[in-house]
Amino acid sequence: MFVQIAKDELIKETYKKAWFQTNNIIWPIILLYPVFSIIDYVYAPEIWIQFFIVRLITSALIFGLHGLFTAKHYDYRLLLHISFFMLSVTSALLCNIVKIQNLNIYYLVFATIVLFFNLQVFWEPINSFIEVLTAVLLLAIFFNLFSDYNLDIVIGTGGGQFFIITAIISCIIPGTRYKVMRRDVRSQILIEKSNEQLKQQNADINAKNNLIDAQYEQLRKIDGQKNSFINIAGHDLKNLIGSVVMSNNMIKEEDYRLSSDQKEYVGYIAESAEKMQYLLNKLMDVKEIESPEMQFKLEIFDANVEVAHVFRGLYETAQMKNIHLTDNILKLPLNVRLDRVFAGQVFQNLLSNAIKFSQTNNDIRVVTSLQRQRFVFEIIDEGIAIGQKELDMMFNKLKTLNDTSGTNESRLGLGLSIAKLMTQEMGGELSYRSDDNGNYFRVEFYVIN
Repeated sequence: MFVQIAKDELIKETYKKAWFQTNNIIWPIILLYPVFSIIDYVYAPEIWIQFFIVRLITSALIFGLHGLFTAKHYDYRLLLHISFFMLSVTSALLCNIVKIQNLNIYYLVFATIVLFFNLQVFWEPINSFIEVLTAVLLLAIFFNLFSDYNLDIVIGTGGGQFFIITAIISCIIPGTRYKVMRRDVRSQILIEKSNEQLKQQNADINAKNNLIDAQYEQLRKIDGQKNSFINIAGHDLKNLIGSVVMSNNMIKEEDYRLSSDQKEYVGYIAESAEKMQYLLNKLMDVKEIESPEMQFKLEIFDANVEVAHVFRGLYETAQMKNIHLTDNILKLPLNVRLDRVFAGQVFQNLLSNAIKFSQTNNDIRVVTSLQRQRFVFEIIDEGIAIGQKELDMMFNKLKTLNDTSGTNESRLGLGLSIAKLMTQEMGGELSYRSDDNGNYFRVEFYVIN
């Protein structure tokens, strides 16, 4: 998070800080300066009433100037210079008309006023040097006009020396104070702007959280509707599969009237119904649906036999489209440890989609082999390419493909996506490509020695 401070903004905040410090000087002077008459009453009783009036007038003038400068937004430096000059006139005059034995007291009071100013003031240090020079100049003028003592006697008392040393040392304070306070003002602005940014970001986060909560609630409702649909569809499918199984069993009871091919088809129906029941039970298991990992029923079986079974089941479908299926399935047993139903579903989905997307009179080869201790299942279609982009969509995003072949086939990538997911979940690898040479699909599983 990067915060920038505009020059005008820094000047404005610095000016506010300067006026705050100016008020810390002006108001104590207005309230306390007349109290200094107590010192006059003790050490200069013959003139204390006159100077009490002078101090009152000085405080009143400073009060009026403060109101004027505040209302008109004049420069605070000018107000401080005028106020200090008025205090310096009174103090310098007293330092030159009181008795010599009380001289140190009034030099000490004058030094206290200078020190108080420089400890509180917020301005460039050159202003403090100007004030000290003004105070020394007033002392020199009033010394020539009113003092009855020579300079050696005044210096010998030590009061003048103490005032000069205190005034010069105090001039060093505003320089450091000015830098520190400007840095504090800058830091304060940074903190305030950072807080504003954090508040805005927090508001944005809250708004996004509210949006996420609303979307989550909507998704939760959709998920509930999905589960309800699965339950309804699942129960209906169970009834349909039950009807298929019952009808097939009735046919099997009269198998003596069936030909060998019809008996084989009855076997296919029975095996397919069994697989459908298995898949449906998986689907209906809500705990497995919502779990991060699919639970498989692993068993050892010959992968080539399963591929051959899928090949025979889809051979008639291919012939209906005048597609020539070529069997290059190994006769050598290659045992794998997988879920037989899901592995068969992978082979089924890949080959059925290859047939569906293939053109009439195309040749499709189904090949199995053993490579690097892996069972390899390949589908090689040397017809018109489906398109690599479209295959990526079908395998990865479950999106409907555009019909580029001119047929009315419905191209949904759901079956291919399921095939890829099941292959990966069972520890296998699935790859594919589509280029000028046609379409190619490949599945690999580790074999059991």
